[in-house]
Amino acid sequence: MNEWQKTHNKVKMYKELYPKGTRVMLLHMGDDPNPVEDGTRGTVVAVDDIGTVHCVFDSGRSLGLVPDADSFRRLTEAELAEEQTEQPRGMEMGM
Repeated sequence: MNEWQKTHNKVKMYKELYPKGTRVMLLHMGDDPNPVEDGTRGTVVAVDDIGTVHCVFDSGRSLGLVPDADSFRRLTEAELAEEQTEQPRGMEMGM
């Protein structure tokens, strides 16, 4: 298998693992000079043809995650369920 085929297979795998709308958590960003904070959650908007996982983070930042340089994971079913039961900020009772 040549390098192009290896890269193509990796990108295909990333596109299957992280389709648009997938919720992820950044564990640690590599050498970015202005990294997103560890533990920040975000939503995948696309995986490009070189395998970069582009996300919009809950902090408002948009950035591409590089699977071989950045550490991140999909949210678990329990974490997703927890997000669904949380009240939106500013919507607490008594306000």
